[in-house]
Amino acid sequence: MATARTFGPEREAEPAKEARVVGSELVDTYTVYIIQVTDGSHEWTVKHRYSDFHDLHEKLVAERKIDKNLLPPKKIIGKNSRSLVEKREKDLEVYLQKLLAAFPGVTPRVLAHFLHFHFYEINGITAALAEELFEKGEQLLGAGEVFAIGPLQLYAVTEQLQRGKPTCASGDAKTDLGHILDFTCRLKYLKVSGTEGPFGTSNIQEQLLPFDLSIFKSLHQVEISHCDAKHIRGLVASKPTLATLSVRFSATSMKEVLVPEASEFDEWEPEGTTLEGPVTAVIPTWQALTTLDLSHNSISEIDESVKLIPKIEFLDLSHNGLLVVDNLQHLYNLVHLDLSYNKLSSLEGLHTKLGNIKTLNLAGNLLESLSGLHKLYSLVNLDLRDNRIEQMEEVRSIGSLPCLEHVSLLNNPLSIIPDYRTKVLAQFGERASEVCLDDTVTTEKELDTVEVLKAIQKAKEVKSKLSNPEKKGGEDSRLSAAPCIRPSSCPPTVAPASASLPQPILSNQGILGDE
Repeated sequence: MATARTFGPEREAEPAKEARVVGSELVDTYTVYIIQVTDGSHEWTVKHRYSDFHDLHEKLVAERKIDKNLLPPKKIIGKNSRSLVEKREKDLEVYLQKLLAAFPGVTPRVLAHFLHFHFYEINGITAALAEELFEKGEQLLGAGEVFAIGPLQLYAVTEQLQRGKPTCASGDAKTDLGHILDFTCRLKYLKVSGTEGPFGTSNIQEQLLPFDLSIFKSLHQVEISHCDAKHIRGLVASKPTLATLSVRFSATSMKEVLVPEASEFDEWEPEGTTLEGPVTAVIPTWQALTTLDLSHNSISEIDESVKLIPKIEFLDLSHNGLLVVDNLQHLYNLVHLDLSYNKLSSLEGLHTKLGNIKTLNLAGNLLESLSGLHKLYSLVNLDLRDNRIEQMEEVRSIGSLPCLEHVSLLNNPLSIIPDYRTKVLAQFGERASEVCLDDTVTTEKELDTVEVLKAIQKAKEVKSKLSNPEKKGGEDSRLSAAPCIRPSSCPPTVAPASASLPQPILSNQGILGDE
């Protein structure tokens, strides 16, 4: 495995590049030679037939005046014989080594492409990227589209800037690093996607490479996936402009993403708060961030870093390892929350943390009780599928919520109860016709059945009262003697008017849409 080179002021001299012919294979009627290229700790393989070597040699002779006789000659008879192939492997390796030794500084473009430097080697990668942006950069910026780039490319740019060399060492103005920096200063939409396992034909573990995003000055939206969040630097430089952030398959904690500098301080507080006690750092907030997707990570807790995202409206923490819901009381603007496919088993006190929530996805957890949901008066969409809810009585906790319109309870034990739909809808009383259960609109026939169930329930209640007249009389006398005071813990009869907020996203939609 290739080890990631680290950032830092003390840097070793660039290692000499090597190229070895390590074997060959017969493809159809011709032989392909396997070349292993080494650049420090990075290695990759390239495959070429003899005619490719011949074309390379012709160009180098014309452009760089190298010795015509440097390349082993062609053979017509017995060109695929084992003895000839083995000798040619050795001769071609010597040829490549002589070429690399002849150009120790800047590798000629034709040779660099032959050895795939534009895919795997720092100078080649940045030169190719600079040329691409020289030709298409203005068009890409003008179209306002998302620009996709790999961690290896960002790593190469970061390394080039750290080395402090001339921005155009090759002499070709199209490959000047300045084209990259001009583009990154103005780019608004960025996507960084790593690869699982080695990159291409190399030993480079792209997802472990460090890179710096501080060269981007105007980002509004960033999507990062399959990168190690601990090795990402400079993202916080986009705090003033970044509105949407997605980091997936990359993080082990929220702090790694939102406050990477926290590890340097014993105590920190967000900017603008009243400081109490000793604080070693005041951290600026993400003042423009309204949408955050941290799904598909290995996050085990909602930590205090959420204090730094006070304007968040949409938060996706699905497919993580959360055990409890914590710290969300700091997010006053939160309207959409996705906590699906975590390890939540309790919702007690949830209303104290989610004041204005409209869409809540709790699918795929370990929930048996819904008692913590009974005071979420703004809730419109609720997804509870794939949990462990057995008792119909649990649905009563959400039956009195005045704004609830969409509910999903599929794949819970109670969903196999006979007449499951009508029994659930009956828990909503007069609002049964307004509720869409399991993405299916309530039918007139179901509403008729609900009315029958309500009548049966009412009859049972009347019969129960008539069969206990003494108990009823005792209750009436106590009620007449006591003043009518609403306990502070009781819900209001009318749902509080919610603030003007964006249209809620249904629970089966992602924050950022399909990638």
